[in-house]
Amino acid sequence: MSATVSQLWRHPVKGHGYEALDRATLTAGQTFPWDRVWAVTHEGAKVSGDLSEWASCRNFSRGAGTPSLMAITCEFDEVRNLLTVHHPDLPDLTFNPDEDRDALVAWTKPLMVEGRAHSTRLIRSTGQGLTDSRFPSIAIGNLASHHVIEDRVGKELSTKRWRANIWFDGWEPFQEADLVGKTLRLGEAELIIREPVVRCLATTVNPATGKRDADTLKALGDAQEFCVYAEVTKSGALALGDQVEVI
Repeated sequence: MSATVSQLWRHPVKGHGYEALDRATLTAGQTFPWDRVWAVTHEGAKVSGDLSEWASCRNFSRGAGTPSLMAITCEFDEVRNLLTVHHPDLPDLTFNPDEDRDALVAWTKPLMVEGRAHSTRLIRSTGQGLTDSRFPSIAIGNLASHHVIEDRVGKELSTKRWRANIWFDGWEPFQEADLVGKTLRLGEAELIIREPVVRCLATTVNPATGKRDADTLKALGDAQEFCVYAEVTKSGALALGDQVEVI
């Protein structure tokens, strides 16, 4: 069954906001452009400075432990290297994430959960990007699969719960799980699907409110897998509405 690219998202700071795009240019062996370039360490982190290598998500503040972070949205100005973040309970903040490493931590302080490790410092990846996978991944979601999960929990859910980079429309439910090892062509780019994404408590949080309101993990079953990780094998541009082909 044919499919099209229906949504494109990037998350400049891991666990701290998302931004919708109309188009992007993918590069072989790299993550989605400007996705998870930065992350925020917490008091229990095993890392402290900028990273040239991959590090586990356990080192970073994110929605699994601090649900209110899921309600952050953002816009990133690539030319001026300025990030603007929004939250329903906070005033907007615009800052340079490389020059003011304390601004975001101070801004999110009211969102921290008592008894949980609090955020300490904004760091940057100088390597592959701070995705949850050990390889430079791009997360792909299937809208038909998302609608099945909505039916299971009995309510409408935002796709932003899953923090995927690319969403396809037109596939059968969970068709993506059968395509591990296959290569996709979308726009000018090609990606190989590497493995399923294992989900965490962050997906139980409503991105509009930062509150837990749906047992998505129960809906996923024992494997708790949803969406797939892919790796770019051929560079190229893609845009909303581009056809998706399995090759």
